[in-house]
Amino acid sequence: MRQSVALPRGVQFKPRVGAPSRRRRPKLNARLYVGLSIIAIFILSSFLLPLLNSVDPAEQGTYLKNLPISGRHLLGTTALGQDIFWFLVTAIRNSLLLGVGVSLGVTVISTFLGLSAGFIGGWYERIVVIFIDTFITIPVLPILIVVGALVRGNTSFAIVGVILICFGWAWNARTIRSMALSLREREFVNMARFSGASTMDIIYREIFPYVYAYMVVGFINTILFAINTEAALAVIGLSKVQVPTLGSIIFWALNYNALMIGQTAWIIAPIAASVVLFLGLFLTSTGYNQLFAERRGVA
Repeated sequence: MRQSVALPRGVQFKPRVGAPSRRRRPKLNARLYVGLSIIAIFILSSFLLPLLNSVDPAEQGTYLKNLPISGRHLLGTTALGQDIFWFLVTAIRNSLLLGVGVSLGVTVISTFLGLSAGFIGGWYERIVVIFIDTFITIPVLPILIVVGALVRGNTSFAIVGVILICFGWAWNARTIRSMALSLREREFVNMARFSGASTMDIIYREIFPYVYAYMVVGFINTILFAINTEAALAVIGLSKVQVPTLGSIIFWALNYNALMIGQTAWIIAPIAASVVLFLGLFLTSTGYNQLFAERRGVA
C-alpha cells in the first residue's frame, strides 16, 4: 500500500500537466522574408550566371553594336559592342562586392572604436570623439568628388572602397559609443566588473549582445551607402568606369545617348536593378529591426 507524504504547511501540490512549453520565437516577418529573397536572388544570379559566360563582358567590340533584344542577347548590345545582360550581371556582382567590403570595414572600425570609447572613457574617449566629430563634419560627397577629379577615374577599384571606408565609419561609431555609454552603468556590467572580468571580456560578453542588432542594421545600410555613392561617382565619370558596376553601366549609357539611339534597355535595366536591390536591402534592414524588437519583447 502506497504511503502518502505530508507536505509542509502552506505548500500546495500542483500536478504537472503535459511537457513544459518552449519559449515561442518570433517568425520571419513579411519585410524580412521579401528582402532576404530579393538579396538571395541577386547574389545567386550575379555569382552563378557568370560561370555560364566565357566572354569578358567589359571587353569592347565582342559583338555587333546596338543589336536589339533577342534570344542570344537578352537585353541587346551596347554601342561599344558589349552584351548588356552579361555586363549588368557582372556589374551587380562588383557592386555587391564593393558594398559588402566597405560595410565590413566600416562595421569593424565603428564597432571597435564606439564600444571601446564608450566603455573605457577618460582621455581615450576624448581622443576618439575628436576623430569621430572631425569625420562627421567633413562633407563626404564633395570630398569624394574632389578626390575623383584628381585621379580622373584612374584609381583602382579597391582604392575607391578604401576611400568610402575612411569617410563612412564615423556616424555608426558615434551611435555605438552612445549605446555603450548607457550600458556601462547597468547593474550587470558593474557585477561583471566587480567579479574581476577584464575590459575586453565585459565589452564582448556584456555590452556587445545589446549592440549587435544595430550593427546588423548598420551593416546593411552601409552597403546601400557604398553602392549608391560609387554609382553617383561613376555616373559623373569620377570612378573606375572601366570596371562593370551599376554606376559605370549608367555612365556609358548616358555617354552614348542610349535613349536617343533606341537602346532603352541599356539605361533602364541598371536603374531597375538598382531600385530592386535597394528595396531588398531596405526591407531586410527594417525587417530585421522589427524581428529583433519582437525577440526582445518575447525574451
